[in-house]
Amino acid sequence: MKLFSLLILLFPAFFQQENAPLKLALMKYNGGGDWYANPTSLTNLARFCNDNLGTNFDTDYATVEVGSAELFNFPFVHMTGHGNVVFSDAEAENLRIYLIGGGFLHIDDNYGLDPFVRPAMKKVFPELQFVELPYQHPVYHQKFDFKNGLPKIHKHDDKPSQGFGLFWEGRLVCFYSYQCDLGDGWEDQPVHNDPEEKRQQALKMGANLVQFVFQQ
Repeated sequence: MKLFSLLILLFPAFFQQENAPLKLALMKYNGGGDWYANPTSLTNLARFCNDNLGTNFDTDYATVEVGSAELFNFPFVHMTGHGNVVFSDAEAENLRIYLIGGGFLHIDDNYGLDPFVRPAMKKVFPELQFVELPYQHPVYHQKFDFKNGLPKIHKHDDKPSQGFGLFWEGRLVCFYSYQCDLGDGWEDQPVHNDPEEKRQQALKMGANLVQFVFQQ
């Protein structure tokens, strides 16, 4: 069964009305980290996808708590921040069920998230390891082609950007963009004063993630 058909079965509320606008979702988590960073990013990504992929996203994105049943209403969930991340046992189990059941999580390191999000996700999938995706992976070759993998948007530690994944039974359930900062690139231009070329790279890579989720 194609994932899109599976998503309709698993996330009926998301598809309940024909031609109704879909919503991207931002994950709210505990621990003190600023999960709310980049408030304009998902709005701009939704608009970019509508213009370039023919999607019908509501630009007013949803906010969903990691332990909430509402998580299952959104096939694509975005997580960001700079600081601490804490998942309770119940939250980790809820996220695990969501991802195994067909959901997708994009984690975007907004600088400083890495030492906190890795142990948090290890609680969700103790048996899995983040693996770096090769440049040939389909996520880099959807509507837009990134032959060298994840684009570098912000300097951070001046390390190369890397895209990591968690795979459940061969399916990519979580994509982790590290040393890249896609979300900052999605924000309104005056927020970070990024060159338009960088913003377009970030938005195109975000659109690839969205398209991949609905077509894998």
